[in-house]
Amino acid sequence: MKFFMPLALCLATAPGLAQAESGRDMLIQTAFVVRDRSVALTQLAGIEAAASSTLAKTPGDSEALLSRAMATSYHAKLTRSRSEALSAKAQFEALVAKNPRDAEALAALGAWHLSAVKALGALVARGGLGARKAVGLDAIDRALAAGGDRALFPGIAGLLRLAIDPGDARGVALIGQAARAGAVTPVDRLIQRRAAQLELVVKGGDAKLIQALANRLLPLGQFG
Repeated sequence: MKFFMPLALCLATAPGLAQAESGRDMLIQTAFVVRDRSVALTQLAGIEAAASSTLAKTPGDSEALLSRAMATSYHAKLTRSRSEALSAKAQFEALVAKNPRDAEALAALGAWHLSAVKALGALVARGGLGARKAVGLDAIDRALAAGGDRALFPGIAGLLRLAIDPGDARGVALIGQAARAGAVTPVDRLIQRRAAQLELVVKGGDAKLIQALANRLLPLGQFG
């Protein structure tokens, strides 16, 4: 997984790759493990600085571009910075324009739109940030089509859908798909465990509980 909720695909041996892997591991830790907001913000600033340093030497490095965009997006969510949120959106859009079948960039762009709608409501998200639910769903669906049999993509898509609408039948189906999909990387396994946890709650049918848990299981959900 290159990004976002990214974790290493494999152990790297070259110094530059080792640094990138560490940055992606840090993104995962920040997104799902860290519970101190100040620690999270410090880690995200470090990830963004490291990615920018890599890009100063290798401007087209897609790993660094996506890591920087994710760090900016997470930082914006924690600080509620409109300018940072718009910067992250522009970075995600540039990555998708560069490679329209990059499942990770598509998922990140889709998550940006849906997270904004979830946090602000459709009208405020559209007026203040240009975030649109339809655009987010389209990007997430394209990520699903390009991502192969991996738990990450249906898992994130299902969590986002159910966080917005706990009665979303497509979201329920995606959570079930993620719980039984391939889990070839640590981040796939992490998301798969979360999908399985939510699937049990979905079977209970309590809409408020489904929505609350979906929100908590998303990246940075531990911060409310």
